[in-house]
Formats: sequence, C-alpha cells, structure tokens
Amino acid sequence: MRLFLLILVLAAVAQLFLPWWVVAPVAFALAAWQGRSGGKSFLAGFGGVGLAWLVLGLWYHLRSDGRLSNRVAELLGLGGSGLAVVLITTLVGGLAGGTAALAGSWLRQALGARPAPTQTDAPLQR
Repeated sequence: MRLFLLILVLAAVAQLFLPWWVVAPVAFALAAWQGRSGGKSFLAGFGGVGLAWLVLGLWYHLRSDGRLSNRVAELLGLGGSGLAVVLITTLVGGLAGGTAALAGSWLRQALGARPAPTQTDAPLQR
C-alpha cells in the first residue's frame, strides 16, 4: 500500500513539470527501493500511475465538457466516446507504470536485496 501511494503521489507531481514518460523512472526507482515482490510491485505501479492518469484524464474531459476527448475519440475510431479515450489512457499509463515497477522489483531481486520487512515479518515479542 505504501508503494502504491508513493508511486501515485510522486508520479502525479512529476508529470506536472516533466514529460509524460517520467512515470516509468519514478515507478522503477520506487519499486527498486521498496518493492517486496514482482506481482505486488506491478499492481502498485499499475494502480498508482493508472489512477493518476484516470483522475487527470477525467479532469480534462469534464473541464472541456468532453469536446477535446470526443474529437480524439473520433480520430481514433471510437465513435466519439471521450470516456473511452480516458479509459484507454488509464490502461496505457497503468501498463507503463506497472511494467516499470516490475522491472525495478526484478532489479532489486537480481542484486540480492532482501524485501523490506512487513509488520507480520517481525518476531513476536512477549
């Protein structure tokens, strides 16, 4: 959950000042630092970047009354459905963040770093 929130916040803030592809290095670096397993890292990257892009896409769609996204949907042959463009954008962003986070987690494992301990991993104290 912490990795998901870190990716969500840092990727969203970084995109305000840098190009769209900055989500990949952010997700990669955070998963290499905090990733516990490949699957969890992928889901955290997919969810974090996907949610950030979904919120931003919906913001632009609603702000322009759907004019821009509807026109893009017509160009892409989606029947003028601006919400379909927003959902496809969410999927693309999620896949970019998820694969980058997966690669970061695999790098952590390849270098032999142990996963960060969780609360349940701590020994019981009486």
